[in-house]
Amino acid sequence: MTRPNYLFGFQVVGPVSETRRLVDAAAAFSAHCGADPRSDPHCEIYLSAFRFGADFREYLEARRTTKGFAGSCWSPWLWFDFDHPDDIEAALRDARKLAGFVLERYPTLDEEALLYFFSGRKGYHIGVPLVHNPDPSPVFHLIARRLAEGLAPSAGVRIDSAIYDRVRCFRAANSTHPKTKLHKRRLTHAELFGPTSARIVELAQEPAPFEVPGVGEMSAELESDWHEAGEAIGRETAARIGRPHPGRLQQATTEFLTSGAEEGERHPRLFRAAADMAELAGVRGLDSLIHALLTDPALDTGLSPSEVERQIRCGIEHGQRQAAQTGGAS
Repeated sequence: MTRPNYLFGFQVVGPVSETRRLVDAAAAFSAHCGADPRSDPHCEIYLSAFRFGADFREYLEARRTTKGFAGSCWSPWLWFDFDHPDDIEAALRDARKLAGFVLERYPTLDEEALLYFFSGRKGYHIGVPLVHNPDPSPVFHLIARRLAEGLAPSAGVRIDSAIYDRVRCFRAANSTHPKTKLHKRRLTHAELFGPTSARIVELAQEPAPFEVPGVGEMSAELESDWHEAGEAIGRETAARIGRPHPGRLQQATTEFLTSGAEEGERHPRLFRAAADMAELAGVRGLDSLIHALLTDPALDTGLSPSEVERQIRCGIEHGQRQAAQTGGAS
């Protein structure tokens, strides 16, 4: 399954802080699945979770970074990530639950058409083929997340939602985990449901080449669920555009500023906080953003609301005068 205009992805060799290199997404994915020696299966390597068009190639070549890219994306797979850092058995149970639930909900899917992976540490990845080949779009990743987050509770599992960021890194098949030196090992359906966790860890000592499964039979149920998720995203987007901005930061943003985020939620929480601040500044202006950031902390110090408002306003005016004087100096 492919989209001729969505050929590109990126690869990261080494830690995720390293350079994003433009690649042919399908070719790179197949090479890693096949443990091609040129794919360096004994190295730490990541691929993009989604695939992109020519606008992404131009963006990456011009800016040397994927940060800020807001174009369309696509994927032939709906990925799930189960990560229990302190309980490998719980991660395996969740992977089994999700696999069983998906195969029951979408009965036309072949169990061997799903991709099951031990992540190389204490987690599992499952790829569900999007056999209805949904259209690329700027919100494709959001629809994928909405669908995955809807399926997971029904299966009784918890997933990592951070993998649905548009330019997210996703560990490449057969690559090596930097801490354990174990490989991201593909498991057959029988291997997922048969061996113990200890045996699966043994299997991950070495890469296991395999061919990417072919496109399976169409699933009307999966297509329907995808469209329902897309409609939900569309309604949310329309509501967000149509309503006046409240002039304050979302509660999730203030909670992130005061308490941070747990592992697995750090990337999306930071992203949403930044987007929330940018929207507030763009709609209501920078002054409103400053008020939103400083009002609650100031009230917590014991100042009255009127004192807080006055001091923030005076501080903004002072800063603006200083900026004007500095800008006019020769």
